Amino acid sequence: MGSPFLPVLMKPFLLAMVFVLASLSGCIGEEDTSTTDIEAIFDFSPSTNIRIGDTIEFDGSASLPTGVSLTYKWDFDNDGSYDETGRETTWSYAEAKKYEVKLTVSDGTTSSHQVRTLTVASADAKSPEPDAGSYSPMTNCEGDSASSGNFYLYYICEMDKSLSSKSIMATVNVELDGSLSESGDNNDYISSWDWDLDLQRDSDGDGDSKNDADLSGEKVEWRDLAPGEYKIALTVTNGAGLSETDETVVYVNYAGKWKDFSIAGNTSNNAVEIEFDYMVVNNLENGNTIRKGIAELVYPKQDGDCTDIPGTNNCRAILNLYSYNSSGDEAKNTSSLGPDQRSAGDCDSDNDCII
Repeated sequence: MGSPFLPVLMKPFLLAMVFVLASLSGCIGEEDTSTTDIEAIFDFSPSTNIRIGDTIEFDGSASLPTGVSLTYKWDFDNDGSYDETGRETTWSYAEAKKYEVKLTVSDGTTSSHQVRTLTVASADAKSPEPDAGSYSPMTNCEGDSASSGNFYLYYICEMDKSLSSKSIMATVNVELDGSLSESGDNNDYISSWDWDLDLQRDSDGDGDSKNDADLSGEKVEWRDLAPGEYKIALTVTNGAGLSETDETVVYVNYAGKWKDFSIAGNTSNNAVEIEFDYMVVNNLENGNTIRKGIAELVYPKQDGDCTDIPGTNNCRAILNLYSYNSSGDEAKNTSSLGPDQRSAGDCDSDNDCII
């Protein structure tokens, strides 16, 4: 730099975006669509891990229309013969197998029905033991030891970026591994591994927002994750039809480094702004949070090519960091630190550092 180096401003721009996952949906039943006035809708509890002799509560109160006197007829094995009547009732099964339960509602003129499937296991059947797995690399982007635990940790490292590339849209593919899950019995097996990638959304409509099959398989690849935090769950089902769920968290960290870029000096005392923006998943409704965002700037204390004007300290380099969210609100800045601010421990006698 050949001209006097007056105060300049470095302005990183933090862009927080909501990452919406489209999950696979499934049908949980069938219904008669011959009329739009009457609709049979029912739930049952427990909805999973039902064993021989268990009392199951069936509830058809969600049927439509509300406020109208309806009759309720239940066929608990869909054999054409009604077993119970009433809006709410109970039933138990004496044989381990899959059953189709049919509810028919009527207002005396028109009727509608819904059929749902449930699985009954033997009385001594054991539930599976799900394990959603974990992963951590040996080191982070700086070469230091990375954290490890019952979670997935990935790093996106771009440590030699060009100044012409100040918009960061990096993503990573994550491998989820449920292979350590156990069936619960040496004579049993795991029939399915279902990964729910959005714990706030019940995409299959079964009343459980943590067991959707957004991805299925013992080992699956979740593609194109932006930096952020993702709370997910694995549901495994064994051959007896029993299922259990294990929750975990996927963390994707990003580190980028720009080297040897220059900012022209000026004599107008007006700061120069350089903006950086990047995408981070921060969906509070889905339980996602940004744990930490760090921007660090290392630069010479004085421009070696500058000719100082006596009494002005005209060659003293001053740069400040400003961070903003996606709404344009300022999150933090380093301007209050002053010329001798230097807040990082990696500086030597010739350099300043601010974070």
